[in-house]
Amino acid sequence: MTLTELLISAKHAVVLTGAGISTLSGIPDFRGVGGLYQRKDIDAGKLFDIDYFRRDPSYYYKHSKDFLYNLDEKEPNVVHEALARLEEKGIVHAVITQNIDLLHQKAGSRNVLELHGSPKEHYCMKCGKTWDFEPIAEKVRAGEIPSCDRCGGIVKPRIVFFGEGLPEYDLTEAEREARKADLMLVLGTSLTVYPAAAVPEITLQCGGKVAIVNRDPTHLDRYACWKAKDLKAEFEALEI
Repeated sequence: MTLTELLISAKHAVVLTGAGISTLSGIPDFRGVGGLYQRKDIDAGKLFDIDYFRRDPSYYYKHSKDFLYNLDEKEPNVVHEALARLEEKGIVHAVITQNIDLLHQKAGSRNVLELHGSPKEHYCMKCGKTWDFEPIAEKVRAGEIPSCDRCGGIVKPRIVFFGEGLPEYDLTEAEREARKADLMLVLGTSLTVYPAAAVPEITLQCGGKVAIVNRDPTHLDRYACWKAKDLKAEFEALEI
Protein backbone atom coordinates (compact mmCIF):
# COMPACT_ATOMS: atom_id res chain seq x y z
CA MET A 1 0.00 0.00 0.00
CA THR A 2 1.21 3.53 -0.78
CA LEU A 3 0.75 6.68 1.29
CA THR A 4 -1.66 7.94 -1.39
CA GLU A 5 -3.84 4.84 -1.07
CA LEU A 6 -3.72 5.01 2.72
CA LEU A 7 -4.95 8.60 2.81
CA ILE A 8 -7.61 8.18 0.13
CA SER A 9 -9.11 5.24 2.03
CA ALA A 10 -9.34 7.22 5.31
CA LYS A 11 -12.56 8.90 6.37
CA HIS A 12 -11.06 11.04 9.13
CA ALA A 13 -7.27 11.35 8.84
CA VAL A 14 -5.36 13.29 11.48
CA VAL A 15 -1.63 14.04 11.45
CA LEU A 16 0.89 14.29 14.29
CA THR A 17 4.14 16.03 13.32
CA GLY A 18 7.51 16.40 15.00
CA ALA A 19 10.85 18.06 14.38
CA GLY A 20 11.78 15.56 11.65
CA ILE A 21 9.57 17.29 9.10
CA SER A 22 11.18 20.68 9.67
CA THR A 23 14.71 19.42 9.05
CA LEU A 24 13.72 19.51 5.36
CA SER A 25 13.34 23.30 5.80
CA GLY A 26 16.82 23.63 7.30
CA ILE A 27 15.74 23.64 10.96
CA PRO A 28 17.81 21.14 13.01
CA ASP A 29 15.83 18.82 15.22
CA PHE A 30 16.48 18.75 18.95
CA ARG A 31 18.06 15.35 19.38
CA GLY A 32 19.49 14.53 15.94
CA VAL A 33 22.90 15.23 14.44
CA GLY A 34 23.60 18.95 14.76
CA GLY A 35 20.52 19.40 16.91
CA LEU A 36 20.13 21.49 20.00
CA TYR A 37 21.00 18.66 22.39
CA GLN A 38 24.27 18.01 20.50
CA ARG A 39 25.58 21.57 20.69
CA LYS A 40 28.34 22.19 23.22
CA ASP A 41 27.71 25.95 23.40
CA ILE A 42 24.15 25.56 24.73
CA ASP A 43 22.79 23.87 27.81
CA ALA A 44 19.43 22.74 26.43
CA GLY A 45 18.24 21.93 29.94
CA LYS A 46 18.56 25.59 30.91
CA LEU A 47 17.30 27.01 27.63
CA PHE A 48 13.68 25.90 27.99
CA ASP A 49 13.50 25.55 31.78
CA ILE A 50 10.82 27.85 33.20
CA ASP A 51 12.52 28.32 36.57
CA TYR A 52 15.83 29.24 34.96
CA PHE A 53 14.01 31.56 32.54
CA ARG A 54 12.42 33.43 35.43
CA ARG A 55 15.86 33.90 37.00
CA ASP A 56 17.71 34.79 33.80
CA PRO A 57 15.65 35.30 30.60
CA SER A 58 18.78 36.53 28.83
CA TYR A 59 20.08 32.95 28.51
CA TYR A 60 17.07 31.93 26.45
CA TYR A 61 17.09 35.01 24.22
CA LYS A 62 20.85 35.00 23.58
CA HIS A 63 20.95 31.32 22.64
CA SER A 64 17.68 31.06 20.72
CA LYS A 65 18.39 34.06 18.50
CA ASP A 66 19.96 32.06 15.67
CA PHE A 67 17.48 29.19 15.48
CA LEU A 68 14.15 30.58 16.68
CA TYR A 69 14.12 34.29 15.92
CA ASN A 70 15.07 33.85 12.28
CA LEU A 71 11.96 31.83 11.42
CA ASP A 72 10.93 34.42 8.84
CA GLU A 73 13.85 33.14 6.76
CA LYS A 74 12.53 29.54 6.79
CA GLU A 75 10.08 28.22 4.20
CA PRO A 76 7.64 25.30 4.30
CA ASN A 77 8.76 22.16 2.51
CA VAL A 78 7.02 19.47 0.47
CA VAL A 79 5.51 17.89 3.62
CA HIS A 80 4.04 21.12 5.01
CA GLU A 81 2.64 22.03 1.59
CA ALA A 82 1.13 18.59 1.04
CA LEU A 83 -0.59 18.62 4.44
CA ALA A 84 -2.12 22.02 3.71
CA ARG A 85 -3.36 20.71 0.34
CA LEU A 86 -4.78 17.56 1.96
CA GLU A 87 -6.66 19.69 4.51
CA GLU A 88 -8.09 21.85 1.72
CA LYS A 89 -9.32 18.69 -0.04
CA GLY A 90 -10.98 17.48 3.16
CA ILE A 91 -8.71 14.47 3.57
CA VAL A 92 -6.70 15.67 6.60
CA HIS A 93 -8.93 17.08 9.33
CA ALA A 94 -6.30 18.37 11.76
CA VAL A 95 -2.55 18.74 12.15
CA ILE A 96 -1.33 18.18 15.69
CA THR A 97 2.24 19.40 16.00
CA GLN A 98 5.05 19.35 18.53
CA ASN A 99 6.89 21.96 16.46
CA ILE A 100 7.19 25.64 17.34
CA ASP A 101 8.33 26.93 13.94
CA LEU A 102 4.95 28.10 12.52
CA LEU A 103 5.67 26.43 9.16
CA HIS A 104 2.34 24.57 9.02
CA GLN A 105 0.49 27.88 9.15
CA LYS A 106 2.90 29.43 6.67
CA ALA A 107 2.11 26.60 4.24
CA GLY A 108 -1.63 27.24 4.61
CA SER A 109 -2.82 24.66 7.15
CA ARG A 110 -5.69 26.09 9.19
CA ASN A 111 -6.59 23.55 11.85
CA VAL A 112 -3.20 23.37 13.57
CA LEU A 113 -3.03 22.29 17.21
CA GLU A 114 0.28 23.36 18.75
CA LEU A 115 0.95 21.08 21.70
CA HIS A 116 4.16 22.89 22.64
CA GLY A 117 2.91 26.39 21.92
CA SER A 118 4.65 28.78 19.54
CA PRO A 119 6.58 32.06 19.52
CA LYS A 120 3.82 33.72 17.47
CA GLU A 121 2.82 35.61 20.60
CA HIS A 122 4.92 36.84 23.52
CA TYR A 123 3.51 38.12 26.79
CA CYS A 124 4.60 39.90 29.95
CA MET A 125 4.70 37.46 32.84
CA LYS A 126 3.84 40.30 35.25
CA CYS A 127 1.07 42.39 33.67
CA GLY A 128 -0.01 40.20 30.75
CA LYS A 129 0.64 42.63 27.89
CA THR A 130 1.13 40.78 24.57
CA TRP A 131 3.24 41.28 21.45
CA ASP A 132 3.33 39.61 18.05
CA PHE A 133 6.43 37.68 16.99
CA GLU A 134 8.09 40.21 14.69
CA PRO A 135 8.64 43.19 17.02
CA ILE A 136 10.14 40.87 19.63
CA ALA A 137 12.22 39.08 16.98
CA GLU A 138 13.66 42.41 15.82
CA LYS A 139 14.83 43.21 19.34
CA VAL A 140 16.30 39.74 19.85
CA ARG A 141 18.14 39.79 16.51
CA ALA A 142 19.57 43.17 17.51
CA GLY A 143 21.00 41.60 20.67
CA GLU A 144 18.43 43.08 23.06
CA ILE A 145 16.69 41.20 25.86
CA PRO A 146 13.02 42.21 25.58
CA SER A 147 11.22 43.46 28.66
CA CYS A 148 7.76 44.93 29.14
CA ASP A 149 7.55 48.61 28.21
CA ARG A 150 4.56 48.98 30.53
CA CYS A 151 5.73 47.44 33.79
CA GLY A 152 9.29 46.23 33.19
CA GLY A 153 8.29 42.58 33.59
CA ILE A 154 9.85 39.54 31.90
CA VAL A 155 8.63 38.91 28.35
CA LYS A 156 8.12 35.22 27.49
CA PRO A 157 7.08 33.43 24.29
CA ARG A 158 4.00 31.22 24.44
CA ILE A 159 6.25 28.22 24.01
CA VAL A 160 5.78 25.45 26.57
CA PHE A 161 8.91 25.34 28.71
CA PHE A 162 9.90 22.42 30.91
CA GLY A 163 7.91 22.84 34.12
CA GLU A 164 4.84 24.27 32.36
CA GLY A 165 1.62 22.54 31.38
CA LEU A 166 0.55 22.11 27.76
CA PRO A 167 -2.03 24.53 26.29
CA GLU A 168 -5.35 23.20 27.55
CA TYR A 169 -7.37 23.93 24.41
CA ASP A 170 -4.83 22.41 22.01
CA LEU A 171 -4.33 19.30 24.13
CA THR A 172 -8.09 18.76 24.58
CA GLU A 173 -8.73 19.22 20.86
CA ALA A 174 -5.81 16.94 19.95
CA GLU A 175 -7.23 14.18 22.15
CA ARG A 176 -10.68 14.70 20.62
CA GLU A 177 -9.28 14.45 17.09
CA ALA A 178 -7.27 11.36 18.06
CA ARG A 179 -10.46 9.65 19.25
CA LYS A 180 -12.29 10.50 16.01
CA ALA A 181 -9.45 9.51 13.69
CA ASP A 182 -9.67 6.31 11.70
CA LEU A 183 -6.10 7.08 10.57
CA MET A 184 -3.41 8.85 12.59
CA LEU A 185 -0.41 9.67 10.38
CA VAL A 186 2.71 10.17 12.52
CA LEU A 187 5.41 12.18 10.74
CA GLY A 188 8.94 13.01 11.83
CA THR A 189 8.70 12.17 15.51
CA SER A 190 10.18 9.30 17.50
CA LEU A 191 7.31 9.56 20.01
CA THR A 192 9.55 10.00 23.04
CA VAL A 193 8.03 13.15 24.56
CA TYR A 194 4.77 12.83 26.49
CA PRO A 195 1.95 13.72 26.52
CA ALA A 196 2.29 14.32 22.75
CA ALA A 197 3.47 10.74 22.26
CA ALA A 198 0.21 9.50 23.76
CA VAL A 199 -1.89 11.03 20.98
CA PRO A 200 -1.55 8.12 18.50
CA GLU A 201 -2.03 5.68 21.39
CA ILE A 202 -5.51 7.18 21.86
CA THR A 203 -6.31 6.50 18.20
CA LEU A 204 -5.22 2.87 18.57
CA GLN A 205 -7.27 2.45 21.76
CA CYS A 206 -10.33 3.78 19.92
CA GLY A 207 -9.94 1.35 17.05
CA GLY A 208 -8.23 3.62 14.54
CA LYS A 209 -5.09 2.85 12.57
CA VAL A 210 -1.67 4.44 12.95
CA ALA A 211 0.81 4.91 10.09
CA ILE A 212 4.34 6.19 10.71
CA VAL A 213 6.95 7.93 8.58
CA ASN A 214 10.07 8.50 10.65
CA ARG A 215 13.79 7.97 10.21
CA ASP A 216 14.22 6.27 13.59
CA PRO A 217 12.18 3.50 15.25
CA THR A 218 9.29 4.34 17.58
CA HIS A 219 7.62 2.33 20.32
CA LEU A 220 4.47 2.10 18.18
CA ASP A 221 6.10 0.61 15.09
CA ARG A 222 4.77 -2.87 15.84
CA TYR A 223 1.21 -1.52 15.94
CA ALA A 224 1.51 0.54 12.74
CA CYS A 225 -0.53 -0.52 9.71
CA TRP A 226 2.10 1.08 7.46
CA LYS A 227 5.66 2.32 8.05
CA ALA A 228 8.25 4.24 6.04
CA LYS A 229 11.47 6.13 6.81
CA ASP A 230 11.95 8.80 4.11
CA LEU A 231 9.55 11.73 4.51
CA LYS A 232 10.74 13.59 1.44
CA ALA A 233 10.47 10.58 -0.85
CA GLU A 234 7.02 9.61 0.41
CA PHE A 235 5.55 13.08 0.00
CA GLU A 236 7.18 13.74 -3.35
CA ALA A 237 5.49 10.54 -4.56
CA LEU A 238 2.09 11.55 -3.11
CA GLU A 239 -0.57 11.65 -5.83
CA ILE A 240 -3.28 13.75 -4.26
